[in-house]
Amino acid sequence: MKGWRRKPAVHQVTDARPSLTADIRKREVSYLIKMGIRTICLILAVVVPVPWPYRLLFIAAAVFLPYIAVIGANERSNDAPPPTFQSPEANQTEIPLHRREIGS
Repeated sequence: MKGWRRKPAVHQVTDARPSLTADIRKREVSYLIKMGIRTICLILAVVVPVPWPYRLLFIAAAVFLPYIAVIGANERSNDAPPPTFQSPEANQTEIPLHRREIGS
């Protein structure tokens, strides 16, 4: 008789998604590390006397790392909680006071 019952799903703490604050903090730290590397590359390209191929490599890193850092900072992880948006009322007939233009 026990075979016909399904076992209830047991959720563990390790299955839980990280909080939105933790996800944002992780992305901020990643961005700051990438921009720190960019700053070091820029300093190495200008200050340190190295051969031109290395200097061009440092300059290329200093140019392209901001793009990579921003894309990485804006990308949400797969296990991050979805954003919560408050949808406006469908029958809204008046513009809210905080959205009115000056002079209207």
